[in-house]
Amino acid sequence: MRRVGLLLDPRFERHETGPGHPERPERLRAIRQRFDERGIPARCVPLGTESVDDGLLRRVHDSAHVDRVDAASASGARLLDSMDTTISRESAGLARLAAGSLVAACREVHGGRLDAAFLAMRPPGHHAEYDLAMGFCLFNNVAVAATSLREAGVGRVLIVDWDVHHGNGTQHLFESDPTVFYFSCHQMPLYPGTGYAHERGKGAGEGFTLNCPLRPGDGDDRFLATLSGPLTEAMETFRPEFVLVSAGFDAHVRDPLGGLDVSTDAFAEATRIVRAVADRHAGGKLVSVLEGGYDLHGLADAAGAHVEELLGTATIFPAP
Repeated sequence: MRRVGLLLDPRFERHETGPGHPERPERLRAIRQRFDERGIPARCVPLGTESVDDGLLRRVHDSAHVDRVDAASASGARLLDSMDTTISRESAGLARLAAGSLVAACREVHGGRLDAAFLAMRPPGHHAEYDLAMGFCLFNNVAVAATSLREAGVGRVLIVDWDVHHGNGTQHLFESDPTVFYFSCHQMPLYPGTGYAHERGKGAGEGFTLNCPLRPGDGDDRFLATLSGPLTEAMETFRPEFVLVSAGFDAHVRDPLGGLDVSTDAFAEATRIVRAVADRHAGGKLVSVLEGGYDLHGLADAAGAHVEELLGTATIFPAP
């Protein structure tokens, strides 16, 4: 069995977003319950938490943005930058903890002590821009992790984003960087309105962004084809040394915020495809982090299938 790190720390449930908000603490409770039912934690290596280095965070985000997040949270403010991004007094500290814990998990995988890892944390990150919080995201966790890997000597990092919403923040942070390849398959039209196929990067980074937009109603076959086709083919040239996955599960057929009709089994197959890319080019080094997923049943099932596949013990799950 592969050595897979797992983070299921209940402290991340203390990021309070308010009544009726889709990005709610119950998301993590549902994942933890389903994982316990399947005995997943017992087959994984427990991961610790670590607050992000402030200098690293400010190399990814504008210092004024970092200060604004910290100050707003400390003041007890409820909204930050956009009407959908609500916070509480502990949110900034937990966002720092999420980013730092992802960096620490990447360090364990990069050092060979783990084969892969999955971190179920919140707030999520892929919508966070250089100087803006949006889409439920305060700091861009995966961008911070990719930056830390590059600074640790990893030459080429692949970020795979299969959240139903395009990861605008991640794309924009790396669109001029040829050492970080950003791939996204997502629904369009849909929030945030970015992620067209013609968006391929800028300057030295042109050709290192690959967007595969999908239409509402597209299901398993079209979703998986973007991974087994364009992504896999592009990696024959890019040859990543480390793979990060922005693992949103809101493309699930049950999800209320998306319409891609992707099944639980397809998320297992998507993991298998991306893991094969990591095995072929990156020595199997893969770390995934939770992004979206708002139907509790669908989220828990898909996340469970994802980790089972990372472990190499995936099975066929019942249809939703």
